Amino acid sequence: MIWYIAKLAIFLPLIGLFAWGSLRLAKRFEGRFAGSPGSSRLRIVETRMLSPTLRLAVIAFHDREILVSASKQGLVRLAEAPARPGEDAGQ
Repeated sequence: MIWYIAKLAIFLPLIGLFAWGSLRLAKRFEGRFAGSPGSSRLRIVETRMLSPTLRLAVIAFHDREILVSASKQGLVRLAEAPARPGEDAGQ
């Protein structure tokens, strides 16, 4: 019984650490393996979570920036503006 508790005390945090590390790595490398950065004309400039079911996103497409709202019901275009010159979305 004590051996079981000792294994549980060692392996449970270890598994949690591996899961947390995997999620951090996935978030860090998100979008880096989709292709070369210059090959896509569509990119997400910024996202902001407003509530658990509602998110705002700025999408750059053909020298335009489009503000969309994303929810369980779908996407809604809220606004559109020309892309800001000289900005490369953190790349």
